Amino acid sequence: MKKTPLSIGGKPTEGEQVEQPQPQDDPNKPMPDRIIEAIQQVYDPEIPVNIHELGLIYDVEVDDSTGDVKVLMTLTSPACPAAQELPLQVRSTVGRLEGVNEVDVEVTFDPPWGPERMTDAAKLQLGMF
Repeated sequence: MKKTPLSIGGKPTEGEQVEQPQPQDDPNKPMPDRIIEAIQQVYDPEIPVNIHELGLIYDVEVDDSTGDVKVLMTLTSPACPAAQELPLQVRSTVGRLEGVNEVDVEVTFDPPWGPERMTDAAKLQLGMF
């Protein structure tokens, strides 16, 4: 997997210095569903909505043969105060799922995030309806 300066990969380390939500994992569910459920436990610290509902997750790829996962995500802006924290939380949370080996989280700003990427539930929660 190609690494960029905004890419965080590998196996989460013990005691990683990030507040880590605990995913509720059901190994009987398909891996992509389990990954999305884990990502839904990660919240932007400034917005009371999980990053999946905010539309920050662009793509999730799973290599079933190795257990490697690649997450392509964005941030609400390049100056986001949580720019270092959120990708680490995603990596750590997904990496704790049974059957996941390596987790590579890449941050991109192409295309840039906009409120139209939010789910209706997120818009409702933020009073945008």
